[in-house]
Amino acid sequence: MSLTHEICIDSVAGAVAAEKAGAQRVELCSALFDGGLTPTLGTVRAAVAAVSSIRVHVIIRPRGGDFIFDEHEIAAMEDDVVLAREAGAHGIVIGVLTPEGEIDRAVTERLIAAAGGLPITFHRAFDMVADPFAALDTLIELGVDRVLTSGQDTTALEGAPLIADLIRHADGRIVIMPGGGITNRNVARVVAETGAREIHFAALAPEPSPAVHRNPYPYMGGELRRPEYERLVTSGSDISAVITAAG
Repeated sequence: MSLTHEICIDSVAGAVAAEKAGAQRVELCSALFDGGLTPTLGTVRAAVAAVSSIRVHVIIRPRGGDFIFDEHEIAAMEDDVVLAREAGAHGIVIGVLTPEGEIDRAVTERLIAAAGGLPITFHRAFDMVADPFAALDTLIELGVDRVLTSGQDTTALEGAPLIADLIRHADGRIVIMPGGGITNRNVARVVAETGAREIHFAALAPEPSPAVHRNPYPYMGGELRRPEYERLVTSGSDISAVITAAG
């Protein structure tokens, strides 16, 4: 069986690069530094229009931090799911938990309903659940299509034993997709040790800003500073390297 490669991106250019490199799917986000937040509606529309052979799945996450949302955030997420679906998204990526570390069944059901039949991925909020096997059973009961997980560890390679156990437990009822720290150096081991048939990774490389005039003093964010005149862009060559290394 061939592998399905899903690339985590934050731009339309990333979708184009992923398609050219031979990936099958992208997870479209904004704010990857925060773990991925809901992209703008314009970005969703532009990404869907820019590619033809690759599926665009859209993350719906209103903020960084935990995965416990209040009623206002939930209402916004429902609206964003509908808007992403109407903009042509091919799938929706969600993740909602209770304070006790369980899948928030009621909210997940609402978001699935808003998706109107689009495939649903439950993202790495899964890595924060108290009982991954009970959580997996809940997601199967809810009809979720796949789970993105690092095996509740720092990287998918370190979490490979749990990922393999989850795949056995799922027994084909849901896709378990390793993600987190996957590179061309470890992807073959992740696949071999887990038995996964889908993998998720980012392929970001620094690129200098085209700005000619540069003011070195102000920063647009907080005290944890990233360079103002450097961008992280999806690298087609890095995607190709991981795909090749995966075999």
